[in-house]
Amino acid sequence: MSTPPDGLPVYRVLTGPDDSAFCRRVSEAIALGYELYQGPALTFDGERVIVAQALLWPART
Repeated sequence: MSTPPDGLPVYRVLTGPDDSAFCRRVSEAIALGYELYQGPALTFDGERVIVAQALLWPART
């Protein structure tokens, strides 16, 4: 597949609390065919760790 399914963008950034729901969202994107783009970014909002993970649809030539 040369483009992401369901009209999804080629580049995505998922963000949220560092919990199992966030991990599932990233895992689902990988299962669709996205690849991790570099490592995650982490911050602390005073109560919990917030994570951001960029994903990129692989270029098909």
